[in-house]
Amino acid sequence: MTSTKEQVEVSYDVSNDFFRLWLDENMHYTSAVYEGDMTLEQAQENKARILYEFAEVTPEKSVCDIGCGWGSFLDYAVRRGCRSATGVTLSTEQAMWARDRKLKNCEIRIEDYADHVPAQKYDALVSIEMIDHLCSPAQARAGQAVELYRRYFDRLAGWVEPGACFGFQAILRNRIPRAKTDLEDLAFTADIIFPGGLNPRIEEIILAIGNQKWEIVEMHMRREDYGKTTAEWYRRMQLHEAHIRQTWGDRVYEDYDRYLSTCVKAFARHWSGDVQFKLRRIA
Repeated sequence: MTSTKEQVEVSYDVSNDFFRLWLDENMHYTSAVYEGDMTLEQAQENKARILYEFAEVTPEKSVCDIGCGWGSFLDYAVRRGCRSATGVTLSTEQAMWARDRKLKNCEIRIEDYADHVPAQKYDALVSIEMIDHLCSPAQARAGQAVELYRRYFDRLAGWVEPGACFGFQAILRNRIPRAKTDLEDLAFTADIIFPGGLNPRIEEIILAIGNQKWEIVEMHMRREDYGKTTAEWYRRMQLHEAHIRQTWGDRVYEDYDRYLSTCVKAFARHWSGDVQFKLRRIA
């Protein structure tokens, strides 16, 4: 993975208690999927349901979540039903939280996906907004993005048998803003909050998937959902401003205030998007 363990920990190891203040109660740090008047908690559960069903997980199947975060999807999979669940993450804090859930038949591994070797092939795969850690801005400028993403999809294809399904979700970079301050805000989000990473473009993902090892069964754009998700995160974080400043300092609050407000603008103005795929392994 291009993002190093140290860079990943900058993004996710501020403090589990800090993220608890503004994420949903199950600690999903990815776009929810809203239907009707859902709360954030309901919309995050709905997102997990969609990806569980895209991956065609059942109580008889094993599933691996690549970039498992705090184990939010794994928690859903175990509750809904799976034979076993494996989570892979580079974040020590997230792994500790996920392990503290004590999920039945669930293993959390702190390692790069590129180093992971399954003891036996999985029946299903899920990965939720992890791909942005695979390609740095410098590598994208050098024209390496599609090849890096292709290696990811090809490696994961070796973890399952033909016919297995993959529930995949990714943040996208879309239009480029024209105003200097907007460009600076996006650069701040990339360099300070998520150093070493870059959101892919939709065409790069399509090219990387190709039609050799995976076929695209379904695709859904979730830009509006992520705008609504980040707006709710931002609202909840603002409610705790005094506590955050007192506990973690002014810099943490101000950095995340700038980051989350930029996210809300980015999804509203089509600078950023989000996509979900159902993929099936080709024989």
